[in-house]
Amino acid sequence: MPKPLKFLAFDTSTDRMSVALTDGARIWQHSGPGGALASTTLIPAILALLAESGLTLGQLDAIVFGRGPGSFTGLRTACSVAQGLAFGANHGAGIPVLPIDTLMALAEEARFQQAGPMAAADAPLNVTALLDARMDEMYLQCYEFSSKQCRSIMDCTLIRPENLVPEPSTQLLAGNVFGVYAGRLPAALASLPCVEAFPTATALLRLAPALAAAGLCVDAALALPLYVRDKVALTTEERAQARIDAAEAAQAAPAGLVAPG
Repeated sequence: MPKPLKFLAFDTSTDRMSVALTDGARIWQHSGPGGALASTTLIPAILALLAESGLTLGQLDAIVFGRGPGSFTGLRTACSVAQGLAFGANHGAGIPVLPIDTLMALAEEARFQQAGPMAAADAPLNVTALLDARMDEMYLQCYEFSSKQCRSIMDCTLIRPENLVPEPSTQLLAGNVFGVYAGRLPAALASLPCVEAFPTATALLRLAPALAAAGLCVDAALALPLYVRDKVALTTEERAQARIDAAEAAQAAPAGLVAPG
């Protein structure tokens, strides 16, 4: 019988912080505000779960974290904490880290939430994961779940809501964009089921055994963030132009059209 694997997992890529710990049989979890707050609350939350479980860092098989894309501050926090804990464990010998794509965790959370046959771990399912990237854009990545494995079937990309065209094989849309960009997503998507989901630490725990078995654990020094967007802010001129474009768009809108509140 395989040895139960012990993992600590956390994700701070969005405005929600999620932490979970397993001894291979039981799961302890915590959630709270993410973003900038995660830099001060993540480590206390981890220590509290370790104390509650009776586990120590040195007993863990790996530290799992959402590597991005997502909030730049949140990703830096996750990588720094993963490195610090991994280097400090086992009297300085360190333990492996397992970086997992944020959108893969989001897709897994949606798969897990989905009722019916598609929720079975071995039922084939293709999920298009969508994460709000701010600046009027979304992160998009498609995944295939089959035989208890998850694989990406396209690279992560940035798109505007109006330009969303899922892979033809998509069976499920998942993410946190449906309310944010309501009215701007293509009407043709109405035929696909949509699941409101965020990347969670428990989703990371469900993904971790297969990914660790596939040899994707790395040394703590390689606990690095995945950035898809190089540019994180608009210049003063670009912000001014964006306001002009928005005003012109409003003037050009058909009479009687009310912008969503």
